[in-house]
Amino acid sequence: MAEDSDQEKTEEPTGKRLEDAQKKGQIARSRELNTFAMLMTSAALFLMLGGEAGDGLIKMMRTEFQLSRDVIFDAASPVIHFKQVMLDGLLLIAPFLAAMVVVAIIAPLALGGWVFSWEAIAPKFEKMDPIKGIARLFAVHGLIELVKALLKFLLIFIVAVVLCRRFLNELVGLGGEPVEQSIGHGLGIIRDCFLILSVSLIAVVMFDVPFQLWEHSKKLKMTLQEIKDEMKESEGSPEVKGRLRRMQMEMAQNRMMTEVPKADVIVTNPSHYAVALKYDPDSGGAPKLVAKGVDLMAAQIRNLAIAADVPLLASPPLARALYYSTDLDKEIPKGLYLAVAQVLAYIYQLKTARQQHWAEPMPPKDIPVPDEFKQNR
Repeated sequence: MAEDSDQEKTEEPTGKRLEDAQKKGQIARSRELNTFAMLMTSAALFLMLGGEAGDGLIKMMRTEFQLSRDVIFDAASPVIHFKQVMLDGLLLIAPFLAAMVVVAIIAPLALGGWVFSWEAIAPKFEKMDPIKGIARLFAVHGLIELVKALLKFLLIFIVAVVLCRRFLNELVGLGGEPVEQSIGHGLGIIRDCFLILSVSLIAVVMFDVPFQLWEHSKKLKMTLQEIKDEMKESEGSPEVKGRLRRMQMEMAQNRMMTEVPKADVIVTNPSHYAVALKYDPDSGGAPKLVAKGVDLMAAQIRNLAIAADVPLLASPPLARALYYSTDLDKEIPKGLYLAVAQVLAYIYQLKTARQQHWAEPMPPKDIPVPDEFKQNR
């Protein structure tokens, strides 16, 4: 086991490993990509609907913030106006909120797909261990995330400083403009700054997405021993496969033995081989081999046949030919039709003689077996 743990994970993950990881919620994810998608969607909406939002804000200020003396001194009126302001404000930002919900659901499809895993959301109490939490902070992954966060902060800070310097005079001048013009101008500045800040995150996304894919692939890589263990688990150990094979053979033998009493004739070696044949004239097919065996199994077939009064016919060449050329529940090959026809003709004569109490016919001798079916075993 020590040797296994020292092996390097150099092998690509198998399909089963990927499937198991997905069930556990272990898929490639980039929070930066999701954040970028949400910010860009907001910026695009701001670009398209900013004017309408500004008009709505001006209208709301006119209707709700210009109150008459009677309204001000009415105790119930401020509450009513406050509710109306909240409702109007909610209606103004509703398109943005709806778009954020949609993007938050769709964005993960761009990387890793959308996966729901109970195992991933289940509480893990080991994550509440402060010692392990500190250890995770100083792990390679934690340090990379820290560096990434610092770089993102530094990037946004630099862009924000540049934007502040760019729009500083305009921001200061807003106070001297008329209210309506000031609101429209201010929204324009916010729109431009928001869009530029969102676009600046492309650099972060371009770094984070490949890194997350690489790290996810690295986590799922396997050692040669892990692949061998997985194959053994999926295919079954040799002991389990051997036990299953024995059980299947036993079931097949039991099923075969139930067919022996229904057979028309048992062709024997006479002691080493036994083959049971059954012929159904109405089926239009050839005779079928319903049971076969050697040595002990052959003896069991003969005993069952004797107990069920199934005729036995000793013909060593034919018994061996049938045993090696025909599988269970299969029709005999065409090359043995003539030989088996002689056997079945004898069996029908024997059954008729017994029913009529006549003298039993002599069994056929030197039944012809083609050379290609002869066995010298």
